[in-house]
Amino acid sequence: MNIEHLKLFVRVASTQNISVAGQELDLSPAVSSAHLNKLEDALGVRLIHRTTRKVSLTEEGIAFLPHAENVLESVEAARASIGAGSSSPRGILRIAAPASFGRMHLLPALNGFFARYPDLTVDLKLSDTIIDLVDGGFDIAIRNSALKDSSLIAKKLATDSRRLCASPEYIAKYGEPKDPDELIHHQCITLMGLDNWVFDTPTGQKKVKVKGSFRTDNGEAIRDACVNGLGITVNSSWSAYQELNSGKLLHILKDFPLVSNTDIWAVYPSSRLLAPKVRAFIDYFANHFGNSPYWDQ
Repeated sequence: MNIEHLKLFVRVASTQNISVAGQELDLSPAVSSAHLNKLEDALGVRLIHRTTRKVSLTEEGIAFLPHAENVLESVEAARASIGAGSSSPRGILRIAAPASFGRMHLLPALNGFFARYPDLTVDLKLSDTIIDLVDGGFDIAIRNSALKDSSLIAKKLATDSRRLCASPEYIAKYGEPKDPDELIHHQCITLMGLDNWVFDTPTGQKKVKVKGSFRTDNGEAIRDACVNGLGITVNSSWSAYQELNSGKLLHILKDFPLVSNTDIWAVYPSSRLLAPKVRAFIDYFANHFGNSPYWDQ
């Protein structure tokens, strides 16, 4: 079975376009179609439905895809283990990440990442929805939340502390709460569905159900609304550190820290070997963020 044919098949499954997948591998549409035909002939089954508008996997193609991915990653790992070919990881690294975190902290670090790993190509999907890695064909995803039990392997990249924030203008107008109970008398900005804030107090954990005139589903919008004086909110330090450092936001109720078990995680399917390109990403960004990330300085 030809490895190049497998590479093309995996990219067609991801892009759902033979021409686009071929271009990624420097193949013409005609050569790409010929490679796929040879793979199907070798297996004795049709892997892809072809129409004039799009392509999709057949039932056999869907069943074959994870095995093809594992073969390619096993070959890549085997070559890396003996230093065959280039010592640098190569290929396409498909990453899914939260939109705000990706823009603020992954994109600025990619210059250094590509300088170290010039043979890698990154496909980055930025979305605040939870992406299915296997169905989406992703190698790795960044999660900024408490992890639930799953078949995914998780590697911690960085800590994520949560802070209660307000703008100086809001505090000047409405006063600063002295304990969590006083929050019920304030305008609180919340992520939709997350209106219970839990604090660590001298007498134990205290849960406060907050309310306000503004809710949203986006972390950057919450931060910016807080800067604009719309109310008090919870911000991740990685999201609001610049505003906190500049004084646009104030960290309030410092004596009552928020209870949170979230961190920045890299997750990948446990059914796959840890490919060199995935290991390269994890090692680079874990070192880039460090034990004490720059946003917590």
